[in-house]
Amino acid sequence: MHLAVALEGAGWHPAAWREPRARPYELFTARYWADLITEAERGLLDFVTIEDGFGVQSSRTDRVRGRLDAVLIAARVAPLTRHIGLVPTVVVTHTEPFHVSKAIATLDYASDGRAGVRVRVSASPDEAALFGRRSFPGRDDPAGRRLVATLLGEAADYVEVVRRLWDSWEDDAEIRDAATGRFVDRGKLHYIDFAGEFFSVKGPSITPRPPQGQPVVAALGHAAGAYGLIARSADIGFVTPGDAAHARDIVAEIGPGVRVVADLVVFLGRTVAAAAERKARLDELAGFAYTSDATVFTGTPAQLAGLLGEWHRAGLAGFRLRPGAIPDDLEAITRDLVPELQRRGAFRRRYTAGTLRGHLGLPRPASRYASAGGR
Repeated sequence: MHLAVALEGAGWHPAAWREPRARPYELFTARYWADLITEAERGLLDFVTIEDGFGVQSSRTDRVRGRLDAVLIAARVAPLTRHIGLVPTVVVTHTEPFHVSKAIATLDYASDGRAGVRVRVSASPDEAALFGRRSFPGRDDPAGRRLVATLLGEAADYVEVVRRLWDSWEDDAEIRDAATGRFVDRGKLHYIDFAGEFFSVKGPSITPRPPQGQPVVAALGHAAGAYGLIARSADIGFVTPGDAAHARDIVAEIGPGVRVVADLVVFLGRTVAAAAERKARLDELAGFAYTSDATVFTGTPAQLAGLLGEWHRAGLAGFRLRPGAIPDDLEAITRDLVPELQRRGAFRRRYTAGTLRGHLGLPRPASRYASAGGR
């Protein structure tokens, strides 16, 4: 099975930053993120995702507020790692596909072919106000609910533009012949001429085709509209089933061609009682019982391995685990869960591929313009 972790500050529990082993003074340092991602690589994980957004995480002052840019974190850590995939989150609602295509292509070069991007939409009126180009209705407004469907359609077009820009340079477009003075074969750079409801982009990119050809695109979905975006635009779909039967239904709804990966928030301990006690302590600090959009698992690594095996047999390609508190739950994943899965023959014992597409069993695609003899 494929296995990843989703990194969010000090952990997904809002009180995680108050744990004894947390490092709240280092959350905005490169060393902190390098340590987390090298720990994930030590566990042979396929990739990490890095959360991002334009709004603060909470209005409360007893929680972590503020974050670094996810793409820049990935770029900083890329030279410090060798195998693990790096998948930063990008909010596509208020950014431009040309800029993001260039940033992720650059990350693919910096990581020697280990880049991906998780695309995210934002219907928040507060986040829209940060840019001043749009005004969005509130979530309780019926127009706000319709807006989400529009933003998902916009995101699908956004990904299409990004993918075409990645293809706009053929793989051998760079000649680099000092003797003749020809650096680029102009005939192997192509206009993408995308014209849709949301974007009109001529192209080509200014960045040569990425090492993977197409870096990996991921998206998170909880319901039919987002499942449509995943099916149409993504290589990986993060989903939030409640049990194995639900997982099977989601996989069938999304359809073939996508690596469907389930999200779980995990609080792990040597015993069930130890894991439950730690989560209860965090809940007490937060002042409420933590819940999530994803299933919350509290127990031992062996129990989690059993659950993952059951859900994997339901058709899921793998799992993205959200550590409740860092470093405790991250280390429990890499140092306890991974060996347990290896004993069960369910997870790799070494890296066998050099790219993120290779980890996921995805072939390297040819440029669509090369095969079609584009302009």
